[in-house]
Amino acid sequence: MKSSQFNVAATCALLFGAVVFGMVLAGALDLTPETFGAALLEQEEAQQRFADPVAASANAQIQSFADLAEAVLPAVVTVHATTIESIGEDRGGDFFRFMPGREGRAPRERSSRGVGSGFLISPDGWLVTNHHVIDGATSVEVTIGEEGVKAEVKGFDQTTDLAVLKIEGDGYPFLELGDSERLRVGDWVMAVGSPLGIGSSVTVGVVSAKGRILGITGDQAFDDFIQTDAAINRGNSGGPLLNTRGQVVGVATAMNYAAENIGFAVSSKILMEVVPQLRGRGRVARGYLGVAIRDLDEDLVASLRGVESTNGALITSVEAAPARTGGLKELDVVVTVDGRSIADVAELISRVSRRQPGESVELGIVRRGKDLAKTIVLGDRQQNLVPTPIELIQEPQEGNVDWLDTDVRELDRELRDEMRLEQKIDGVVLQRIGASSLLTEKGLRPYDIVREVNGVAVKSVSAFERAIAAVESGDRLVLFIHSPTRGGFQDLVVIRVP
Repeated sequence: MKSSQFNVAATCALLFGAVVFGMVLAGALDLTPETFGAALLEQEEAQQRFADPVAASANAQIQSFADLAEAVLPAVVTVHATTIESIGEDRGGDFFRFMPGREGRAPRERSSRGVGSGFLISPDGWLVTNHHVIDGATSVEVTIGEEGVKAEVKGFDQTTDLAVLKIEGDGYPFLELGDSERLRVGDWVMAVGSPLGIGSSVTVGVVSAKGRILGITGDQAFDDFIQTDAAINRGNSGGPLLNTRGQVVGVATAMNYAAENIGFAVSSKILMEVVPQLRGRGRVARGYLGVAIRDLDEDLVASLRGVESTNGALITSVEAAPARTGGLKELDVVVTVDGRSIADVAELISRVSRRQPGESVELGIVRRGKDLAKTIVLGDRQQNLVPTPIELIQEPQEGNVDWLDTDVRELDRELRDEMRLEQKIDGVVLQRIGASSLLTEKGLRPYDIVREVNGVAVKSVSAFERAIAAVESGDRLVLFIHSPTRGGFQDLVVIRVP
């Protein structure tokens, strides 16, 4: 009995010793948590981290994009745009030129076919692509899988380089639009399209930057490009840029040939603003003030009475009916739209263009030191062609301002007719500007017209010279310039007097 009890006690002691030894060994190798409570705490913290999308995206390890590609590829199409081009008169060479029946033949035409990408946004066959993919096309066809389907261009917007197409049928796979505003620099994205026309393919990268302004469509005020290192090549234009949920956050639009993997996509924020209008009426209607404007800088703020900061936009020219009818004038500074302050030109254009033609906006302006409010009935924004620069003939000098190294002359009737100026444009003409002149440094050209000097109208050479002479060393010289050689461009130029 005692022997049996001793054996049990010895066995228990041996087991206890083995457990203690194992725990010591495991602890030395860091194979166990310090305490059971600590393990629970770490588990809860891990769950909290991965419940947070930001922490989850930072900690998750993506094994493959195959499921994402498999899900979105059926909704991405190749766009074939056929254009008829004239290639000149068919002469056929010197010998055939004199063959009977070949005289006076009409110019020959040839068909060229461009390739881009696009994607379905609804089951009933509505698609999105870039405007430049279908620009000038006489016929458009899209390839879905292996099938070619004729498409109709239903609308386009050159300003944002977007277009919508329609194909017959129903039950198509389509992509959901996502929110590009929620994208963060460093987020994974996938570009899908038909690079070089070789067929559907995917590339993967990250969001490199947001809100890029490129000016490639002619109006930077509407630029909102996502920069990505997911490869975008010729043929990708119009294809979707997708987040990891398979939602469209951009439309692949441009690439930088001078670099590797620097591509750009129109944001889905712009897409969601433009596409409903293109589907509904084929074009985008935007509110239009009819003014030329520029941003303010510190020199302009110091030179304009009543302007206290660089927030706002300076009107340099009143060009169309909405502004004229609403009472806006040159050198007004717009500081608010419907009671809300604006930061710069881009914000003014954005706020106004989001309104519809015919709607009214109230602008708060500063006019030569006075605060005013003007109600403007908006027009329809349109592309304005810049007149072709005119060639001007040199005329005898009429006056000279030595320290500016420039010669000026009065704007007489003969010169006004030669320069095709409206009667409302008064001032003196910069006849010659020296290469080292401060005017040259500011980008002024011969035949630019100085309309005002420090807020005072100058209609003669003597008035100009008096105004210049009144400016002392260290002061600012503020010139209001009209440039007929640049299509009537107007601006305020600030020079610090030496």
